[in-house]
Amino acid sequence: MERTEKITELTKALFKFHSLVGKIAKDAQNPFFKSNYATLSHILEEIQEPLQESGLIITQMPDGSALVTMLIHAESGEYIQSSYEMPVAKQNDPQAVGSAISYARRYAVSSILSLNIDDDDANNASGNGSSPNKKQTPTAPDKPWLNKGEQLDKAMEYLRTGGSIETIKQKYAISKEVMASLQTVLKNL
Repeated sequence: MERTEKITELTKALFKFHSLVGKIAKDAQNPFFKSNYATLSHILEEIQEPLQESGLIITQMPDGSALVTMLIHAESGEYIQSSYEMPVAKQNDPQAVGSAISYARRYAVSSILSLNIDDDDANNASGNGSSPNKKQTPTAPDKPWLNKGEQLDKAMEYLRTGGSIETIKQKYAISKEVMASLQTVLKNL
């Protein structure tokens, strides 16, 4: 890992980022391993607004056989950077290289931002997944999570203007923490 000498402003921005981003739900299924996972595009979509509001930039690029992921605080220029070696299943196969890059990007962005993703894809893919004798973890809900930030603010405003929490529950999966925020709005009406 590499970083600037000071990361004070970056740390403050990460603190703000974590107050804005919610749990990221799985949005795809790996039929080969019969597991669900969060796709790279879904993760990037979910973190885009919280990153912007926090003044953070994330960039990723291949460097030889490694993927370099850099998290930058836009205003101060403070950064942290990490490298991940990307094993490629078939050498000299552009599709295999592209797949390795996408896979590495997904896990590197999740790691550098310490995202809360309900994701067992790598565990199953490495042969450490659940067997019939092990307890299965529940799959992701079939609706999107109501995330902190603008989404939650809109839901809270909806409640303040006479909306129903049942309507919100029908549209979104809701974590205990977000539900507590919604219930606080209802108590203050």
